Amino acid sequence: MLRDRLLARLVPGQVPDYQQLAHEVLGIRGAAPGLARTLVEQALVFEDRHEHWRRVGERAGREAPASPGVYVFRDWAGAVLYVGKAANLRRRLSAHFSYRRWLTLPPALARVAAIEWQQTGSEIEALLREAQLIRDLQPVVNVQTAAPALATRAIPSSVVQDVVLLVPSIDSDAAELVAAREDGATLVLRTRRSGAELAQHSRVLWRFFTRRPSGTDGSAPLVFSWLAGRGQHTTRLNKRDFASAADLRVQLGHLLADKALFSERILITSPFLP
Repeated sequence: MLRDRLLARLVPGQVPDYQQLAHEVLGIRGAAPGLARTLVEQALVFEDRHEHWRRVGERAGREAPASPGVYVFRDWAGAVLYVGKAANLRRRLSAHFSYRRWLTLPPALARVAAIEWQQTGSEIEALLREAQLIRDLQPVVNVQTAAPALATRAIPSSVVQDVVLLVPSIDSDAAELVAAREDGATLVLRTRRSGAELAQHSRVLWRFFTRRPSGTDGSAPLVFSWLAGRGQHTTRLNKRDFASAADLRVQLGHLLADKALFSERILITSPFLP
């Protein structure tokens, strides 16, 4: 490393020959004395920061699970620098801390001192949780901190409709019900696959679709965009498929009882899909 090579050439109590160090260690020939000193000092600091940054990344790469989720970068004072999501947390965090990434890193991210993560059962749940965390925490590095707009996303109009998705949960005995409305609102419920909570959750979903108070979280474009791409084979019920909370309960019960639900071998498991 440059820092180690530079430190090995420095003698305590002696003024270094910065021009010689810049030439022999940094490979910069003919730099003026003042510039040479600046380059050497910057290289020492740069390598020191890089080593700490690299150790933070290595620890995250060892400890993070290979599952979907969201993550938060914080500095030494606990301030939030960045919020992200991943289909595979371990792989994504390892990629964040490659040397190539360091060379183009935004300066604020060089201050990362701690990483937190939360597992989710699916990619779409991670997308929605990331959006919520960005709105709540307002990280300094994230470019978009407001809810996405439909107009900024190339989403087929046929996909933009009231819908309930059934996606895996981190709880093996449960499923996540992800509801999205045309007006931008979203709702996520975790329900037992045994159906024990379906009566209650079906009523909650029915109210979500039939009573539309002003103001929404605005995250539905994320759901519609995902459905138009990576999530196009996701098991779902559209609002037109059920006429009441009781009807919704019956249909969700059939789906949750299907042992093939969420199987990668089955692309479409719902008889109610259009």
